[in-house]
Amino acid sequence: MGDHPLRGDQPRKGLVLATLCVALFMSMLDNVVVSNALPSIDRDLDAGVSGLQWVMEGYSLVFAALLLTGGTLGDRYGRRRVFLIGLTVFTAGSVGCALAGSLPALIGARAVQGVGGALLLPGSMSIIRHVFTDDRERARAIGIWSGVSGAGLALGPAIGGPLVDTFGWASVFWINVPVGVVGVLVGALVLPEFAERRGRFDLPGLVLGVVGIGALVFALIEGPAQGWTSIRVLGAATLAGLALIAFVCVELRVDQPMLDVGFLRDRVIGAAIWGGFAVSFGMFGALFFLGLYLQDVLGYTPTEAGFASLPSTLGLMIAAPLSGVVAGRIGPRVPLACGLTMCSIALAGLSCYGRDVTYLEMCWVLPFLGAGLGLCFTPISVAVMSRVDPARAGMASAVSNTARELGGVFGIAALGAILTARMSTRLTDLLAEANIPAADARKVVDASTSGGGGGIGHLDTAPPAVRHAATTAFLDGLHLALWTGSALLLVSALLVAYLIRTRPTATPTPTPTPNPTSAEPAQLAG
Repeated sequence: MGDHPLRGDQPRKGLVLATLCVALFMSMLDNVVVSNALPSIDRDLDAGVSGLQWVMEGYSLVFAALLLTGGTLGDRYGRRRVFLIGLTVFTAGSVGCALAGSLPALIGARAVQGVGGALLLPGSMSIIRHVFTDDRERARAIGIWSGVSGAGLALGPAIGGPLVDTFGWASVFWINVPVGVVGVLVGALVLPEFAERRGRFDLPGLVLGVVGIGALVFALIEGPAQGWTSIRVLGAATLAGLALIAFVCVELRVDQPMLDVGFLRDRVIGAAIWGGFAVSFGMFGALFFLGLYLQDVLGYTPTEAGFASLPSTLGLMIAAPLSGVVAGRIGPRVPLACGLTMCSIALAGLSCYGRDVTYLEMCWVLPFLGAGLGLCFTPISVAVMSRVDPARAGMASAVSNTARELGGVFGIAALGAILTARMSTRLTDLLAEANIPAADARKVVDASTSGGGGGIGHLDTAPPAVRHAATTAFLDGLHLALWTGSALLLVSALLVAYLIRTRPTATPTPTPTPNPTSAEPAQLAG
């Protein structure tokens, strides 16, 4: 390893890590607290179900499409510079969201936030890769970083509900502004700069990657609402397939590709990235419907549902740093396989409960679920970062995070399709048994399962027999979706345990010497 200006400077390293963690916590928290604000946004901006969906997914679409671009830009033009630009853009997008007076303005500002998130997230992990050069020290740092990330996701509902109730929906965006401003100022002073790659920029790869991933995410978002055979969804899926095939062909031919396809042939990296995809598929897909279960079946308010999830937050915050210590000592195989197994057990456990369960009966699942997630996040990053050339750390982080983002979108789409199909069939049968006229039964099924129907929560005024049938059908569909996610996670745990059979070792590429001016404030425009 080459000389490093932070080697042995533990206070400075701690400040670097704290700066990265605060920025990451803000971006993770924001993407979750928005869900608590949706009813208020609907009332104020007359958004409707479709509009509210794009308030959420407008961020995810841009974020997923630009993650790989953000990682590559950091590798080429400087991780610190791109990270600070991303944090600035995210903060500006938050201001735009808070001031938005119309639905298009809010969706557009959410897309700006997505651009900022895609720039700062890969740079955050890449800076950790360079600052913490010792394997064990880096694993512990990644554990803390992952714990903070997970805490932002888990605390979102608990923070968002009271904020919206007290100050209105704009407050969930205003809280980002002081944090973002302080993060930019402190980051400009303490973050070191690294930039290794020069030469011709892979513009065709950038365009094809953005179009391919963006079109794929769009199809997955629109599929459940528009129908998988609609012209819009099929057109987006076709465009995604063609663009991604062209992207791979281009990346295999250019001298300095945006994505080094050979990097994916590494057994350990491939297993870790699949683990990230699988845990997001199973967990975030299932958690999406867990909120519906708590509110529409058990009758929790949004704030109560948020506080009910706090045990999972505690489990995650304990497990993530611990998994970093374990991964630093024995490698990522054991904690990652154990985390996937625990997540599988948690989903299977949730499928055992119905409408009459009390919180005390089911609450054991929540810390178990959070601990499983915490055990997964850190080993995935440790495995990828310890195998990759430091010059491509941003690209590697972006690929890993893109896989996790796509896993969550795929999980919501696939598990949602399973739940909806099972619910529709079961509800039709139950309504027929209750002697509900066929025409009325069809309306109930459509209202309960269609993208704009509002779900079973909008059946409050329906006859008791109809509400009971809808709840029973929803639970049948939810349990099947949970078992599907559980099975995928268990198979993935076995696959990871088989493929990651040796402790990853760092690539023997020397760490590049940082920019000697890195301690000076960054010029964001430069």
